Amino acid sequence: MIFGYLALIVAAGLCGPVLSGFRRLAIPVVVGEILGGALIGHSGFSLLPADNATVADLSIVGFATLMLMAGTHLPFHDPNLRKSLRTGFITVALSFTLAAAIGFPLAHFVGVSPQILVLLLANSSAAVLMPIVHERKLDGPTVVITTTWVALTDTLTIVALPLAMATGKTVEIGLGAVVVTIGALMAFCALKAFRMSSYGHDLRQQSKEKHWALDMRMSWAILATLSLLAVQFGTSILLPGFACGAIISLVGKQPRRFAKQLIGTAEGLFVPLFFVTLGARLDLSALFTSPADLELLGLITIANIVVHVSVAKIVRLPFASGLAACAQLGLPAAVASLGLTQGLLTAGQAAAVVGASMLSILICTIGSAILARNPANIASAEAQKIKQAHDEEVQAFHEQ
Repeated sequence: MIFGYLALIVAAGLCGPVLSGFRRLAIPVVVGEILGGALIGHSGFSLLPADNATVADLSIVGFATLMLMAGTHLPFHDPNLRKSLRTGFITVALSFTLAAAIGFPLAHFVGVSPQILVLLLANSSAAVLMPIVHERKLDGPTVVITTTWVALTDTLTIVALPLAMATGKTVEIGLGAVVVTIGALMAFCALKAFRMSSYGHDLRQQSKEKHWALDMRMSWAILATLSLLAVQFGTSILLPGFACGAIISLVGKQPRRFAKQLIGTAEGLFVPLFFVTLGARLDLSALFTSPADLELLGLITIANIVVHVSVAKIVRLPFASGLAACAQLGLPAAVASLGLTQGLLTAGQAAAVVGASMLSILICTIGSAILARNPANIASAEAQKIKQAHDEEVQAFHEQ
């Protein structure tokens, strides 16, 4: 039966690339994947039992992989990161302050936990913004500060979410988070030492020649081990997934073949699997027939814009930076998935949270397009050549 479910999930996941392939519509691929899941799930033909134990386990692996991909987008090696850290921390503090000022009163009207709502309003997604920045070749002080702001906020909100959604086991979950963090630090040190050793260099060279995918195997080993620790302490899989992605980003420039392997396994199977199963659990019919859930979707979207645009204006960033920082993906997906599992959200509320996330991606795209109109935010041809040459030199070193 597992292959029947898997075939159904993979087929539904193809709705993502199919819809996203229409260039004029510019539909994010995750929208199609969630809609494909809704079609075969609770909102559609009920072909996929999302509460099935096997399907639920596959979804958990997909969720961990999604968080891993989010962690790999953290710009640890950006040469301009240190210069923008001070302003970045100020924007983060302002984001949480404004989110709390709006989120706590708003929570009384929408029936959602104020802690969850504050994190949703403060959150930004580096996994959404960073690829857009690279694709549009955005650069300059404004863009660097914006991406630093988004990366820091993304990290802090994801780390805080397991505690915000704790149901009576705050101490145990907090202890689990500490254990996972220590495990991640140990894994980073071990991986760094291995890569710097002559034995590690020789083994990785053989992996390149004999197609062992050694770096990929070690990454999955770290992810599985950290996830096991999280499960033992009742901590969300969100944290080990994100920590593993951060380790991959911190350890240094990865070989091109590793990037291809990671994209293939994550974006080709596990991440779509998570979004399809999430879509299967959502009740879209309840969302569109419930004024309260539609109101929740609209209020989250509006409050998200107000928080991020206000922060941008306070620190003298352009309006477009605030729109670009509105992007949300991993955290709302986690809130919806964990909220449904723990009974903290109804199916309609979870659909509203995910719907607001989809709208935030559209808002981010608009903000990035406005930033790209300013020549000061576009890397010069000479700077692009220098950066490309540097990247090629680093890549050649790691391919040796």
